This record gives sequence, C-alpha cells and structure tokens, in this order.
Amino acid sequence: MREIRAATVLPARREPIELETGDGLTLVGELALPLDRPPVATLVTLHPLPTHGGFMDSHVYKKAANRLPALADLAVLRFNTRGTSSERGTSEGTFDGGEGERFDVLAALEYAEYNDLPHVWVVGWSFGSELALKWARDPLVEGAILLSPPLHRATDDDLDAWGRFGRPLVALVPEFDDYLRPEEARARFARVPQAEVVGVDGAKHLWVGEPYVRIALNEIVKRVNPGAYPLPVEV
Repeated sequence: MREIRAATVLPARREPIELETGDGLTLVGELALPLDRPPVATLVTLHPLPTHGGFMDSHVYKKAANRLPALADLAVLRFNTRGTSSERGTSEGTFDGGEGERFDVLAALEYAEYNDLPHVWVVGWSFGSELALKWARDPLVEGAILLSPPLHRATDDDLDAWGRFGRPLVALVPEFDDYLRPEEARARFARVPQAEVVGVDGAKHLWVGEPYVRIALNEIVKRVNPGAYPLPVEV
C-alpha cells in the first residue's frame, strides 16, 4: 500500500475532448473515466476565474480527475471556458464575465448527454460556482456542488431560481474564505430550501493543502456516489 499524495495519478481512461458551443466556439477539455468499467456518475467541472489563473487544471479538479475514476467510479469532465488556456490547449473565444459562458456550460452538458454519461452533477469552484448557479439549471443535472462560492455574479434571483429548480445544492465554504464565509453563506443560501452549507474548518478559498483537497473530494463523493465514501488514503 502507498499513500495517496498530491502528485498521485491513478489508472483511468483519459480522453481529450472538444465541446462545440451554441455560438460557434470550440472548447478544449478532457474526460477521465474508470479504467475497466462504466462510470456510476459524472462530474462536470466549472473552473475558477480565468482572469485570475483559473483553468481546467486548477488543482482540485486535476486531482479529482487523477483519483476519482479509480477510487469512486466517477467520470470527470474538465474543460477550459472560452478564451482560457491550459496544457490541453486554448478554448476559442474571449472571457465574457460569466454571460457568454452560459453556452460553455450548456456545451458541456450536451456532451455528457450525447455520450450517455450517467447521473450528471455539476461542480463549480469560485467563478465556476457562479456559472453553475446561473446556467446549470438543466433537466440533465441531478445536483450541484459549489466550492468557495463568492456569490458575486450569482444573485438572489439565481438562488431563488435554483430553489424552484429543486435539485440538491451543496456549498463547501472555507472558514477563511476571501469572499464568503460560512455564517454569511448560510444566510445567503437560506433562500434555497434544499441547500446545504458545509463550513470547512481551516480551509481557504483556494483549498491549498492535501488535507483540504481530501475534504473537498470526500464531500463530493459523499453526494454523488455515497457507496465510495469515505475515500481511501492509500492504494
């Protein structure tokens, strides 16, 4: 047995993908699947703010793709929103402050639907959480998990609309977040009857440190494939 560390990459089928948006752009991404069996559920990930360094390889998502296909039988879909670059390449278009990105979110969901990926959950981190709240209220989506939601671009109207949407909503809120901390988050998300706010002691907005990554991944798996919870720390 060896400990799972920050750089651990477990076996999976990893495929480069392209997403075509309704307004004519091609976005680049990757789909990671369990190595020798179908996935039991799917994570469509929406990355942090690209103007502040967010992209499909932002570390929590990279580690999700490196671990969760093997440890939790999950498909992990990551992609660069418009105008965003990573090692995989650059998505066409330009950053649009969360508005044009609606087409990016829909393109990812359409890809999941077309490829019969099961039980789709959207995971949004920071800016990505805003995209989830605003644009992921789609019948395909079974629920959303938000990491460090700032609730800047997403308004009370968006929260009310998610409440009417009725699907689960889980907000993982760091104790020392730069934008929204647990007590305020509980007040803001109270508009969504089915919302659950999980305060994470000691964590910061960027989830730096392996202990906090493990908490985030465990909380995701707990909702999406509870049979695989808790995740092992050794393989």
